[in-house]
Amino acid sequence: MANVAKKLIPLLDRVLIKRAEAVTKTAGGIVIPEKAQSKVLHGEVIAVGPGSRKDNGDFIPLLVKVGDKVLLPEYGGTKVSLENDEKEYHLFRESDILAKIEN
Repeated sequence: MANVAKKLIPLLDRVLIKRAEAVTKTAGGIVIPEKAQSKVLHGEVIAVGPGSRKDNGDFIPLLVKVGDKVLLPEYGGTKVSLENDEKEYHLFRESDILAKIEN
């Protein structure tokens, strides 16, 4: 994941997030069809921008950092796919992130 952060650096108050994997099997081993799976509403922060700017030009630092687990809205974000990486990432503004999940 460190390579992804080097390839894609978000601008201003944007945050690059890798959504958690959807549950595809129950504890009993039953496979859940794709249409019946619930949407994943949490993920991990992969890269962050420098923050938004104040009127005087100073940056306002972000409240999330790389490695944080966050709660995401059901809709929103921009899908990002990189050439050499099969994984799918999403770009969100920091204000769109609902909460930080503590371990």
